[in-house]
Amino acid sequence: MDTNDSLFDRARRSIPGGVNSPVRAFGSVGGAPRFMKRAQGPYMWDEDGKRYIDYICSWGPMILGHNNPEVIEAVHQAVDMGLTFGCATAREIAIAEEIKKIMPSIEEVRLVSSGTEAGMSAIRLARGFTGRNKIIKFEGCYHGHSDSLLVKAGSGMLTFGNPSSAGVPASVTEHTLVLEYNNCEQLEDAFKQYGNDIACVIVEAIAGNMNMVPGKPEFIHAMRELCTQYGALLIVDEVMTGFRVALKGAQSLYQVTPDITMFGKVIGGGMPVAAFGGRRDVMEKIAPCGPVYQAGTLSGNPVAVACGLKTLQLIQADGFYDRLSRQTSRLMKGLKAAADEAGVPFAAQSIGGMFGIYFLDELPQGFSDVMKSNTQRFNVFFHEMLDQGVHLAPSVFEAGFVSIAHDDAVIDETIEKAKKAFAKVAETM
Repeated sequence: MDTNDSLFDRARRSIPGGVNSPVRAFGSVGGAPRFMKRAQGPYMWDEDGKRYIDYICSWGPMILGHNNPEVIEAVHQAVDMGLTFGCATAREIAIAEEIKKIMPSIEEVRLVSSGTEAGMSAIRLARGFTGRNKIIKFEGCYHGHSDSLLVKAGSGMLTFGNPSSAGVPASVTEHTLVLEYNNCEQLEDAFKQYGNDIACVIVEAIAGNMNMVPGKPEFIHAMRELCTQYGALLIVDEVMTGFRVALKGAQSLYQVTPDITMFGKVIGGGMPVAAFGGRRDVMEKIAPCGPVYQAGTLSGNPVAVACGLKTLQLIQADGFYDRLSRQTSRLMKGLKAAADEAGVPFAAQSIGGMFGIYFLDELPQGFSDVMKSNTQRFNVFFHEMLDQGVHLAPSVFEAGFVSIAHDDAVIDETIEKAKKAFAKVAETM
């Protein structure tokens, strides 16, 4: 019988690094990744038959928990009608209408298959609409692995960034300016210097790929005002936060209206569905209405859309987000208390069903703060929790997620196991 170790060895003979997405390789924490076989509610089971409380939730989509019966039934019904047609379907209209109903900033929406595709398409649209080339992104924010977004900061923050991946020519990133997250002064200076050439600003209002770091309200509002003043478009990346931190996303918490919004994860309910949408005059620059080309063979796949549509319907139940926020906050308070009892420097926070845990003395404000995290202590904590059957994100730089299926008993069990894990960490200090 295959074990996690033997499966990892086998995978590395056929798949680069043994995985199809890098963080799954446990490169940051060491050891062999767990190969999952099935999931139900707040739990996953690996190929060895071991059960884990799941705080990855497929990196956000499983807000209802795994295998919600109503979602599964909707998928089965769609499968019985056909897997894909390569033609328009009524269900595509239904999910677009549902997104519009929930999100006031959306007048038209285009479905795609991944957050990366949404990001690259949104930027192309912004450039096509404005006739400009330059874009602003922020250090520590991740918007998919398209070439122009794989950029690290230059030697000075008001110089254009350098490629952060092999295979990306410098000429592709020469128009990408990388600034510090939550730094209003740099943002204002960038617009003073390049404002008439900036097509868009792209941002995670609540960053989730340098662990969870919320944007400061004045930072988010400054970019809205500057984009309006200089005729640039504001793209808010809600691939992770959309329908996750609140029903109407992070933009509702900041009371900011983007020109374009990117969606993913929750809108697919576990299937590969993503989207970008916004103002009608902007969206109608997309082909076939306008000159900005974008296409996708499996965009709006009927089975995937059925999964996402049912998920969007179910999360609108009365009290859903109050309960989700309460459970996530309860988990964070329990972890913080357990760390304090063990004498381990630790900080934690949550927004809706998304959370960040940090082996730091205080909450981080940006990428440079997160980089100060004590990775050795995190790794000890991670493996101790994993051994006890709690699966956290295998990196100190990733946010975590709670589903509505994580009830009081699951949260309490997690906190009790965390007490043992923090005690183990304390032994290493």
